Amino acid sequence: MNTFKLTVASPDGNKFSGEVVKLDLRGVEGDFAIMAGHVPFVTSVVKCPCYIWLEDGTVMEGETEGGLLTVDKGEATFLSGSFKMKE
Repeated sequence: MNTFKLTVASPDGNKFSGEVVKLDLRGVEGDFAIMAGHVPFVTSVVKCPCYIWLEDGTVMEGETEGGLLTVDKGEATFLSGSFKMKE
């Protein structure tokens, strides 16, 4: 599967950085997914669960209070005011 670089950052530092297959979040207009090759995109993210799909099939789950997501040139960056990974 194709992957893209994802960085999740918060005021507490980077929460995730690596190659992923898919990112599922919720924006102000509803749920959406980002995959490799996505068009350039900027959106606000609202409080929601977040799912990060890794190439080996692992799905990491987190929770955000909201933030800003940008996608450009094969990379996605999620700047979150608060982000916690579930264990």
